[in-house]
Amino acid sequence: MPWRVEWPRGRADEVLAQPFPDGRVVRVVTVTAPAVVLGSTQPLEVVDAGRAAAAGVDVVRRRGGGGAVLVGPGEIAWVDVFVPTSDDLWSADVAVAFHWLGAAWTAALAEVGVDAIWHDGTQCTTTWSRLVCFAGLGSGEVSVDGRKVVGLSQRRNRAGSLFLCAALRRWVPATLVDLLALSDDDRERATEELAPVARGLDIAEDALADAFVDQLRSL
Repeated sequence: MPWRVEWPRGRADEVLAQPFPDGRVVRVVTVTAPAVVLGSTQPLEVVDAGRAAAAGVDVVRRRGGGGAVLVGPGEIAWVDVFVPTSDDLWSADVAVAFHWLGAAWTAALAEVGVDAIWHDGTQCTTTWSRLVCFAGLGSGEVSVDGRKVVGLSQRRNRAGSLFLCAALRRWVPATLVDLLALSDDDRERATEELAPVARGLDIAEDALADAFVDQLRSL
């Protein structure tokens, strides 16, 4: 089954509002404005609205699970992947469903010279993982030298599974933490404790996306 590649461009809320596609689809997203994208169960109050507005950062919610992610130019390579329920890649097991995707990202990173591994165990949590996506490690997610570099989220319906992938290009925890509704003490502690849990990939966004699409086309 071939992949159809799309290149949506817009603000985060516009991208997230797109409907489920048909067939195998990969969307290489270009976000035109910074945004904090919250997980489906996170209230908007997780973000300090005043700080976000002052910084010119949108606050939106995705329908997939997980914690907050800062998106925008230079922050992440954002790629959405859809597989229908009729596809051999689709799995009814919500954890196993991520495995092929993690393997594809790992192979894509190897293609651009990065030695990475994907996680096939149980959820690894930290103090901040319910709040910040890159603070924990879930099924299929990818790390380099023990530091997370690719976060994954999933949205499912009767048609299939839509996976939201965020390959981290820059990791400066204070940039996100400063926008969250935390006390000054918690903000300082979160910034310090989040620093070693993830890392940015010093690779151009289009190079990351191209390598990943190449791996999908081999499936």
